[in-house]
Amino acid sequence: MEQKIIFGYIRVSTQEQNEDRQRLALLEMGVPEQQIYMDRQSGKDFERPQYKKMLKKLKKGAVLFVKSIDRLGRNYTDLNEQWRIITKEKGADIVVIDMPLLDTRREKNLLGTLISDIVLALLSYVAENERTMIRQRQEEGILAAKKRGVRFGRPPVPLPENFYEVHTLWREKKLTIKQAAAACGLARSTFFDKVKEIEKSYFK
Repeated sequence: MEQKIIFGYIRVSTQEQNEDRQRLALLEMGVPEQQIYMDRQSGKDFERPQYKKMLKKLKKGAVLFVKSIDRLGRNYTDLNEQWRIITKEKGADIVVIDMPLLDTRREKNLLGTLISDIVLALLSYVAENERTMIRQRQEEGILAAKKRGVRFGRPPVPLPENFYEVHTLWREKKLTIKQAAAACGLARSTFFDKVKEIEKSYFK
């Protein structure tokens, strides 16, 4: 019997995130170290160099192991499309270690395929819906904070002690804007913004 070629895929979101837990799980499943591909990238799409490299090597009868479904991808539509490409077009199997029902090696019949497809669709929908709710809660939290007077972004640059004096000299054309900004220790754009703020307050 021909031995199946097995691959492993790891995805971590940031440079700080540690991939050891995923790598150990793949090794325990018998995935050779040299057959493990890893991307340090968001799961919002599949524009990932190592994933694409691995996908090209997947052939009929190969098996792809991932620790959990969100390591493969987070976008509901794209995830389902990649699942179809791997299992239908490539003819390879997928094993999600943390979710035994997502193992396309099981029951190679219509029922087994249907179960895997339904579980994948459900998990993908729940994951995407949860992200939508998180974004909504964040937006609502920011809006509520703004209503309470909480300010976001960089704190405003305080006015230098000599600003008003320099501003007068600049308005009297005794200083250029470059000289005025330098005298205040500000960038020209910042100096001009402060001028607009001050002069706007004059006419309130």
